[in-house]
Amino acid sequence: MTLDQPQVWTIIAALAVGTYFIRWSFLGLLGDRELPEWAVRHLRYTAVAVLPGLIAPFVLWPTATNGETDPTRLIAALVALTVGVWRKSAVGAILSGFGTLYLLQYLT
Repeated sequence: MTLDQPQVWTIIAALAVGTYFIRWSFLGLLGDRELPEWAVRHLRYTAVAVLPGLIAPFVLWPTATNGETDPTRLIAALVALTVGVWRKSAVGAILSGFGTLYLLQYLT
């Protein structure tokens, strides 16, 4: 199925309007109100829930190896996870994982 240019722009505009209203529902309607404690408690875990879902495919099926699992990336991810839990530092986890990945790639 091919779409012509007006159909593509109509879809883009509809998605833009939909995205705007989804964001406005939180910022415009609820922006000046205090959220209930249960909502604030759940929103604290958003980054913790989203980041592993974004990172896991790049560790398990990296495009650099054509989707093959790479031991160097697994080790770097484990080092980053260990440092992050041990030091309670996101920056430390990122830097240690980055350093481990490039060190292992240099050595192999």
